[in-house]
Amino acid sequence: MNAIIYARVSTVKEEQETSLKRQEEELLALAAMHKMNVVKVIKEKASGYDLDRDGVFDMLATLREKSIDAVLIQDETRLGRGQAKIALLHCLFKENVKVYSTFHRGELELSEADEMVIEIVGVVEEYQRKIHNLKIKRGMRRAVEGGYQPELNLKQQDHAPGRERIEVPISEIVRLRKNNMTFAEIAATLQALGFDISKATVHRRYQEYEKGLIT
Repeated sequence: MNAIIYARVSTVKEEQETSLKRQEEELLALAAMHKMNVVKVIKEKASGYDLDRDGVFDMLATLREKSIDAVLIQDETRLGRGQAKIALLHCLFKENVKVYSTFHRGELELSEADEMVIEIVGVVEEYQRKIHNLKIKRGMRRAVEGGYQPELNLKQQDHAPGRERIEVPISEIVRLRKNNMTFAEIAATLQALGFDISKATVHRRYQEYEKGLIT
């Protein structure tokens, strides 16, 4: 079982160096107890309420680059506090990574309140994904009913393999808009065809077209 050790203190005071060292030693002992292979040790000094931490992003990047099974922490507050803690735990659980703590001498045991919140976040995220996919399907159906031919755009992918298409022909946006599609539906439809474009960009391009700034 591969693991990452994450230790954190909230201030840069000199005495906190001792705390970081103690956390590392205790977590190494925890890893040895559970026969884990420690791939990386991450130590940082930052507020637990702040998500913008170098150590956090280093940890998340390592999870994606290597086969990591567990993250070891002193207790849940070391990972984060408040909403930051919930967000990070959700990210770890989504990656099927277990969290171990020295406080529990094994897998982290969440409070009923935290478990409920994380479950709600997961459900909401799943429904957001379903809504996004439904928007794409509805947008594509309306576009095709209005005479849109997505296969013509798909054929163009061979002209520039491996590159993302950022520029979207304004004619496609105008045509889809004339089919009474919303800007969100247009963006979702074009994204399904491989265009890297947001609803805001679609709206801006259409406004530029109406003002005669682009043709």
